[in-house]
Amino acid sequence: MHLSLINENSILESVLLGRADQMGPDPDYATLYDPKSKAHLLAGTYPKEAALVEEMAAFKTVLEKYGVQVLQPDPIQDCNQIFARDLGFVIDDIFVQSNILPLREGELVGLNGLKAMIDPKNYLKLDDNVHVEGGDVLLMGDHIFIGVCTRPDYPDLITARTNWAAIKALKKHFPKKMIHSLELRKSDNPYHNALHLDCVFQPVGQGLAILHPDGFVHASEYQNLISHFDTDAVFEITAAEMYEMTSNIFSIAPDVVVSDPAFDRLNQWLTDHGITVEEVHYREVAKQEGLFRCSTLPLRRQ
Repeated sequence: MHLSLINENSILESVLLGRADQMGPDPDYATLYDPKSKAHLLAGTYPKEAALVEEMAAFKTVLEKYGVQVLQPDPIQDCNQIFARDLGFVIDDIFVQSNILPLREGELVGLNGLKAMIDPKNYLKLDDNVHVEGGDVLLMGDHIFIGVCTRPDYPDLITARTNWAAIKALKKHFPKKMIHSLELRKSDNPYHNALHLDCVFQPVGQGLAILHPDGFVHASEYQNLISHFDTDAVFEITAAEMYEMTSNIFSIAPDVVVSDPAFDRLNQWLTDHGITVEEVHYREVAKQEGLFRCSTLPLRRQ
């Protein structure tokens, strides 16, 4: 398999899309790994497998409408495999396998089929002490932005997924790239928790960005990020919109994105900037603190 990825929004050719058809019954509370899922489980509104399968099938239909090759992880019984993004990421022609949250390590078995399709020299397994999930890694040409948590209580934070060792490791393996770290705000309150970088930042279209400023701890890092965009090219989302995963849309091409119809304010802004918005209802998936970008792992873009 040929891998190629340098940004988030050029024309998509091949993608690994997560799956929901093997989830099984509602999980135990102790096995959940984000505050939003926990809240829905306690409220009796945790999403059912059938509804999740329906939403993901609609997303797959849109991807295939644009000629995208859609692959899926190998099925694992009674396992949440929706959020394929966090299992790994492609930089240039290298697939980087993540070291994900211990509660999620079983999901990595689902990569075996894909791994067999990739030349071993293009498959990178990071050292065990390097913690990173794909939702924290965003590509913009020569620049790579990485959401990170360096708090002293990192080992005790279920919402902290990427550590400083990941910054050092990616600088080592990709020395020609400019790696930018962005300390994310972590909280057990889903209205204030930046679970991954793509929950508070997304480049889209030609030089546009979706941003939630309060998701970043350090003003200097946020200013570095926003300096890559013109002032009138930034769409700021509120805490409530961040909770609904408004920044977690997905680009099929520079002028085509997949978004939820609930994001009417964002969708109008995108349309006003010449971007076609393919609307897919993804409200059940959103209950697990992830959306379109979270459930896709791009393998090749033009």
